[in-house]
Amino acid sequence: MKKSSKTFSRREFIRQAACAGVGLGLTTMVNQLAPLRLANAAMAQQDVNDYKALICIFLSGGNDSNNLIIPSGTAASSDLRADYETGRAQLSISSGLHNLDISQSGAIFDKHHGGTTHTLGVHPNGPEMAKMYSDGDLAFVCNVGSLAFPIPSRQDFVDGLVPLPQSLYSHSDQTMQWQTSIPDQQFTTGWGGRIADLLHGSYNVDSSRVSMHISLNGVNTFQRGMLDTSSAFSMGTNSVTSLKGFGNNYASAYNTGATFESPDYKDNLQGHRLQTLESLVKLTHANLMEEAYANKIITARSVEDAVGEAITYADNTGVDFGAHFSAVSSGLANQLKMVARLIAGRSVLGNKRQVFFVSIGGYDIHKNHLSSHAALMDELSKSLSALRSALIDIGDWDKTVAFTASDFSRTFTTNGPNPDGGTDHAWGSHMVVAGGPVLGGKIYGHFPALKVGDQVGSIDASGTRGRWIPDTAVDQYSAVLARWFGVETSAMDEIFPNLGRFDDPFTSTNPNLAFLPAV
Repeated sequence: MKKSSKTFSRREFIRQAACAGVGLGLTTMVNQLAPLRLANAAMAQQDVNDYKALICIFLSGGNDSNNLIIPSGTAASSDLRADYETGRAQLSISSGLHNLDISQSGAIFDKHHGGTTHTLGVHPNGPEMAKMYSDGDLAFVCNVGSLAFPIPSRQDFVDGLVPLPQSLYSHSDQTMQWQTSIPDQQFTTGWGGRIADLLHGSYNVDSSRVSMHISLNGVNTFQRGMLDTSSAFSMGTNSVTSLKGFGNNYASAYNTGATFESPDYKDNLQGHRLQTLESLVKLTHANLMEEAYANKIITARSVEDAVGEAITYADNTGVDFGAHFSAVSSGLANQLKMVARLIAGRSVLGNKRQVFFVSIGGYDIHKNHLSSHAALMDELSKSLSALRSALIDIGDWDKTVAFTASDFSRTFTTNGPNPDGGTDHAWGSHMVVAGGPVLGGKIYGHFPALKVGDQVGSIDASGTRGRWIPDTAVDQYSAVLARWFGVETSAMDEIFPNLGRFDDPFTSTNPNLAFLPAV
């Protein structure tokens, strides 16, 4: 039975906590049985004729969401603005905010503000995000974070009545918990990887030439699954990464038009070396380890060919990706530009479901906060807008959802009195969701009270620094994305084993999380 935060009594919590030992066995059981159960669930999938792409944008280091969505107006006319200016001190932003129409977002103020509405704006360097919001292509989800159980009140947190995620405020642990959605136990897979385990067999088997998962920023936990077909393909922002010593895309060893499947070697040292290597890996090996290693190389080279063909296909569509991303040149923009090219070449890759992972660092701001965060907001805003522009040109914006995730937010108060001080690690954070299917132009979740310490109404988890106790669990936020992507209700507990501890994001209005349509 799901318990809402409004009815979750301490007695009920203690009863559930007494059964926590069962949970230790639960994770092990899920790890062992999930492949079979996911495979069976996949057989029940019906609609295999549509395409959808999910893009995880990980803001590594902890995004300061207190200066992403900001109370506007004046301190004299708004208690929320007054609390913002008092708590943020020299980190408060007074001018240049891009006002958000919150006429459809009244529920965000019900939980912590008694239904009293307030005016809000986006960071001054986020005009593109504000425009996408007003166009209905972008939404914000307030105060999301890793939770082991719902925390009904700050006092419950202070009294230690609720089990907490392990190692709060730790970059590595919170990143892991965001990407696995399992904050209280060891787990071997990410929630994106478990989705691939579930859906690959239904949507991608017949024509698939590459993994459902593609990472533009190396190995990550989010895309780690249990099945070989879920292994993410990692690549760079320019093209596939070729074996060293043979030129870019093997240009020094292959004649024009040659591929791993149809090789045509140059009569030179590089050509002879590559021919020898590829002949060796295609042999049958008596040693099982040698055979497995050779098969890995064969698979990787075949995937290289497929991805290279997809990029070539995309570049021949007539879409000028460089022009769409001309307003921003950065690591994040380059990753998203490659994502757009891969989506444009999706017919070559043969997948009807694709999950992309991009990540950008720099968010762990302990000094020079205002200027550093302003540059990051400019990059994020322009990159999202460029992605939208490119995907509209391709014709796939209505099939794509991009969402942010981050270790945590930053403390509401500063690290010191210096003019442009930094912040420390916090907890609940606001997220951005963008895409054609997004029910945008609204803010979801619950906007926190900006009160620190033990002030009335405070949800400050630690001292007086302003570490907001999350209202929305990562599980709930992620489940909404997963459902849109094609995960059936009956399989949700395989993807998010702890989801049943929280208000159902699909049937209950308490979480206020209907930022994607029911499909």
